[in-house]
Amino acid sequence: MARERIRGIDEPLPEGERLLWQGRPDARALNRHVFRVRVWIAYFAALALLTIVVAPGANLARAVWLMVLGGLVVGGIALYARATARTSVYAITDKRVVMGIGVALPAVFNLPYSRVADAAVRENADGSGDIAFELRGSGRIGFVYLWPHVRPWRFREPQPMLRAVADVRHAGDVLRSALLAAGVDRDAPVERERVRFSVMDDDGIEILSNDPTPASNGP
Repeated sequence: MARERIRGIDEPLPEGERLLWQGRPDARALNRHVFRVRVWIAYFAALALLTIVVAPGANLARAVWLMVLGGLVVGGIALYARATARTSVYAITDKRVVMGIGVALPAVFNLPYSRVADAAVRENADGSGDIAFELRGSGRIGFVYLWPHVRPWRFREPQPMLRAVADVRHAGDVLRSALLAAGVDRDAPVERERVRFSVMDDDGIEILSNDPTPASNGP
């Protein structure tokens, strides 16, 4: 029986593991809700307007320069949002959550349900949203490694986050059902199973991992 695959990840799932949902960040939702591109537009527009009001004639060139600078910043943010959406993949199986992230250096993070203490879903007005995971036990993932796929401002105890999911309500329902079906006792001591990660080069070859098992066992 052929093993299921997560789109964008080379290795198939282990034998018997089922893929329940997969998706990726939405670039427009990343721009709007994660990178706050509208705030940056308003910021540079306000600076340029203030410059003109203070000295209408003398500061016109400075106001134009601020608008150009703002355009470059906003354009850079938009390009990074598109790259993040294109290179990221999220998946929910019956055993774990998989996060394939990284624009320059792709990495795969596996969150087994035994390590998930809680999951919080935040839905935006446009139906997109985020799902944050509070982890149990030690061996957490660094904030910098996860960004922007991490809950903001949680530096000491970083919480991995599925960002800008287009239909976050559906993804949240799938995750809720998977967690209930897994039947993990949240009050029991944390199992030795840890949050696993692997970093790959441009050819998809694993160059760094904290998983001692062979790569052929799954992502």
